[in-house]
Amino acid sequence: MAHQSDNPADPFKKALAEATKVMAHDRDLTVSYSVDPAGVSGDAMRLPQVSRRMTREEVLLARGTADALALYRRYHNTATHSRYAPPGDMARELYEAMETARCEAMGARDMPGTAGNIDVKIGHEAARRGYSEVKQASDVPLSVGAGYLIRHLATGRPLPPGAQNVMDLWRGFIEDQAGGSLDGLQDKLASQTDFAKFARKIISDLGYGDQLGDDPDDMDDTSDDQAEDGGEDEQDPDSTGDDEEGEEDSDSSPESSQDETQDSSQAQVSMDEMADQELGDEAEMPEGEAPMEPPAPQPFSDADPNYTVYDGTHDEEIKAEDLAEPVELERLRAYLDQQLDPLKGAVSRLANKLQRRLQAQQNRSWEFDLEEGILDAGRLARVVVSPTTPLSFKIEKDTEFRDTVVTLLLDNSGSMRGRPISIAAICADVLARTLERCNVKVEILGFTTKAWKGGMAREKWLNAGREQQPGRLNDLRHIIYKGADAPWRRTRANLGLMMKEGLLKENIDGEALEWAHRRMVNRPEARKILMVISDGAPVDDSTLSVNPANFLEKHLRDVIAMVERRRQVELLAIGIGHDVTRYYNRAVTITDVEQLAGAMTEQLASLFDSDPRARARVMGMKRVS
Repeated sequence: MAHQSDNPADPFKKALAEATKVMAHDRDLTVSYSVDPAGVSGDAMRLPQVSRRMTREEVLLARGTADALALYRRYHNTATHSRYAPPGDMARELYEAMETARCEAMGARDMPGTAGNIDVKIGHEAARRGYSEVKQASDVPLSVGAGYLIRHLATGRPLPPGAQNVMDLWRGFIEDQAGGSLDGLQDKLASQTDFAKFARKIISDLGYGDQLGDDPDDMDDTSDDQAEDGGEDEQDPDSTGDDEEGEEDSDSSPESSQDETQDSSQAQVSMDEMADQELGDEAEMPEGEAPMEPPAPQPFSDADPNYTVYDGTHDEEIKAEDLAEPVELERLRAYLDQQLDPLKGAVSRLANKLQRRLQAQQNRSWEFDLEEGILDAGRLARVVVSPTTPLSFKIEKDTEFRDTVVTLLLDNSGSMRGRPISIAAICADVLARTLERCNVKVEILGFTTKAWKGGMAREKWLNAGREQQPGRLNDLRHIIYKGADAPWRRTRANLGLMMKEGLLKENIDGEALEWAHRRMVNRPEARKILMVISDGAPVDDSTLSVNPANFLEKHLRDVIAMVERRRQVELLAIGIGHDVTRYYNRAVTITDVEQLAGAMTEQLASLFDSDPRARARVMGMKRVS
C-alpha cells in the first residue's frame, strides 16, 4: 500500500504543480517548492515554499507565482526575445519588464482567473520592496513603472496599492514621452514579434534609443550584401570607424583585435603611437620647450584612465561616527535592533554555522610517528606483527590558516531604503562578530552620494557653461562603518547610521569598488576577500543625463575586470533583485531580501572550503580553476 504523506500541504502542492504544467503547455515541467528564489531553469520550476500551516498568504503567493511563471513559459519564445533584445542595460531592463507584462496580460485575456492570482504576487513584491512609501519616481527603476503601466493598459485592471503608487509616479513621464506609441498596444499583444518591435519603439521614445543596438530587421535586409562584399569588412566586423581608418589601423596594431577586454586607454595609446610614426622627427618636442609642459594629471581611475570626473574636490571619505552624534547613532542602532529582532535568531544560527566551518579548518591536521602524545591506534598492527617495534603516537596541530581580511561593501543608494538596508546592516553586523571570533578581520564600507541629482560639482558645471560630456557630475560619499582593525564592540552603533533619514541617495558603484579595492591591497593580510552587496546598476541622474548612457556601467565593468585580472583580492557579489552575474564572475542573485543572510554566509563559507568543487557549486562558477 502506498505511503500517504502526513503533510496537509502536499495535496495542494501536487494539485498546483499539475495545474501549472497544463497552463504552461509543458507536461515535462518539474515543479518544486523551495525557500530559494522562485524561477524557471530549463525544465525545472521553483515556487515559494508552502508550510504545513498553509496560511492564506502562502497559498495565494504560490498560486500567483505559479501562474506568472507558467504564462511566461506559455506565451514567451526565447529565440524571438533574444533577436530583438537590446544590448544596453536600461533598455534591456525595460524590454524584459514589458515582455513579462505582455505574457501576464495575455493570460488575463485567455484565462481571466489568473489575473487575480498574479495581482497577489505583484502586491506581495511591491509591499516587500516598500513601494507604497515611495514619494518620488526616481526612487524606483523606470523599468518597474513601465512594466506596471503596460500591464494596466493591456488588462484594464487596477494594480495593488504599492504597484499602483509606482505606476502613478512614472505614468506622467512615460505618457509624455511615448503616449503616441502606447496607443497601439492592444494590437501588438498577441504577436511577440510585433510586441518586441513595439517595445523597442517605446524604449526609444523614453530616451534610450542609443542602447537598442542595430535593428535586427535591417540587419537581415543587408546580410546578403555584406556576404557579397567579403574582403576587409569580414576581417573586422566590429569596426565602427570609416573605411580609410580601418585600412590604416589593420596594419598598425594587429594584436588589438585578439583581446576583447582591451580597454579604451590601450586603444588611445595605439593611436598616439601611430601619430608619432607618421609625424617622424616633428613629433619630438624641442628641448627648450620641455619644461613648459605641465605634468600630466593623474587619472581618476586605475581601471580606465579615460574615465573622467568633472570636479572631485567635494568628494567625501568619512567615518560613520562623523555623520551623526553619538546619541543619535545609539538611537538609530536601537531602532535597527528593534525592527529586525525576529530576524536576528536566524542570522545568528547561520553565523554559528559559518563559525563552525571556519574553526574546523583551523584545527584539523595531525603529526604522526611521535614518541609522545595520543596513541596512534592505526599503527598498532605493526606492533603486533613485530613486537620490537616501538609504539607510535600522534598530536593534533593547528593548520596554517592564512590571516584574512574581509570587506563588506554595501550599496547605500535610495532604492535600498527600508527592509533591504536594514537586513544588510544586521547581516554585516552579525558576520563581523562571527568572523572576528575566528580571527578574521572585517571592514564594513558603504557608498552613496552627498546629494540627489548632482551636488557642488554640478553647480560648478552649470556656472561654467555646461561643458559637453563632463564626466561624473555628483559628489561622492564613501562611508567607513567599521575599519578592519577596529573591534566590533566599538563600532556597533555605527551601523545604525544606515537608518538615518536622507542618508541613502545615488550609487556610483565603479568608484566605490575601486576605493574598497585600494584599501584592501594596502592591508598586510595574506588573503583578502571583498563582498559587494547591491540592488541595482550604477545610477546617478546628473551624470547620466549629460554623458553616454553606459558611462557609469562601463566604468564598473572596467573596475571589476581590473580587480579580477590582478587577483590581489577575491571578489564576489550578491544582487538583491538585480542580476549582478552579468558584471561579476563570482556572484549570486536573490529575489527576496530575506534570503540575504543565508546568501552571505554561504558565499563566505564557500571561500574557506578546501574542496574547489564545493566552492564552485556554492559560488555558481562555470568551472573549477
